[in-house]
Amino acid sequence: MKFKNAIVLTGGIGTGKSTVSSFLKMFGYKIIDADEISKKIFEKKKDKIKEIFGTNDRKELRKIVFNNKEKLKILEDLILPDVKKEVLKLAKKYEKDNTPYFVDLPLFFEKQNYNEFDKVLVVYAPKELQIQRVMKRDNVKKEDAILIINNQIDIEEKKKLANFVIDNSKDLRYLQKEIEKFLSKLK
Repeated sequence: MKFKNAIVLTGGIGTGKSTVSSFLKMFGYKIIDADEISKKIFEKKKDKIKEIFGTNDRKELRKIVFNNKEKLKILEDLILPDVKKEVLKLAKKYEKDNTPYFVDLPLFFEKQNYNEFDKVLVVYAPKELQIQRVMKRDNVKKEDAILIINNQIDIEEKKKLANFVIDNSKDLRYLQKEIEKFLSKLK
């Protein structure tokens, strides 16, 4: 089943998806936030995660899984099916309103497991800006920021795959204008 009113909101880490999502909420749009859903499921499965990985501290876990693809897959297999189930449940509910809504899926292109959605909005910022933002936001070294970013499809590639692009390479005022321009095309 395709969700005709859904628009996937994605990008790369440090591109500003959360900021765009906040603006969209402010403009009255509904958002399905896969990260929020994921955090709730993580909490429910904390004991199982600790049993498997020896920790359920998110920062420690991030270091473990970003350096080991097999362990990343184990963690994803534990959490992502439940995330998808909840995302699709909400999409079915929002679809009934027959108005556009957004599905915030940070790794939409990487995981390729949401064939139900075919319209994609990418929040764009150049890679160097992504690195700076991740370093500042997560208080990590440049190498760590690059490691996280390199675990995702390059932002330039995502930009090419998108139906819509919002440029978030300047200040908030510029971003708001970009969002308003996008929303006027949507109507």
